Amino acid sequence: MVGIWASDQWFLYPPLFFARFPNFLSSSMVKVITLEEFQAHNTRDSLYVLVHEKVYDVTKFIDEHPGGDEVILTEAGKDATDAFEDVGHSDEARELLPGMLIGELDKDGLLKLKSPKPAPIPVVHDAVEKGSNMMYFLPLGLLGAYFAWRLYGA
Repeated sequence: MVGIWASDQWFLYPPLFFARFPNFLSSSMVKVITLEEFQAHNTRDSLYVLVHEKVYDVTKFIDEHPGGDEVILTEAGKDATDAFEDVGHSDEARELLPGMLIGELDKDGLLKLKSPKPAPIPVVHDAVEKGSNMMYFLPLGLLGAYFAWRLYGA
């Protein structure tokens, strides 16, 4: 026996068990959070954040966050996966996540959050569209008139 457990008794120590079988907890055992419930928790007093399709309650961590509370509060009610990954969090920060996990966002809510919003269609005004030809011809005409005046007028 080595240490607290024998090498063949990995199932007695939960962290080793879950490391060896990460999908042990089926999705039926994980709490499913609705989009409305997720978006309702967007204040300093109760704050949920979505990272990699999992919902985390970061209320107690707001004051301890090295980047400040505003960084987390701006991601409230949205998918914060890109913001979380762009910063390049350390392994220590990633190890804190399982302790704050409360469940997964339901599939409909996930689709609503991730569905691309239609880009606004740029409106080109008639004056700009018609004036675009004048932007080229007017300077060329003035330049031609100047050279004609210098060549023939002097």
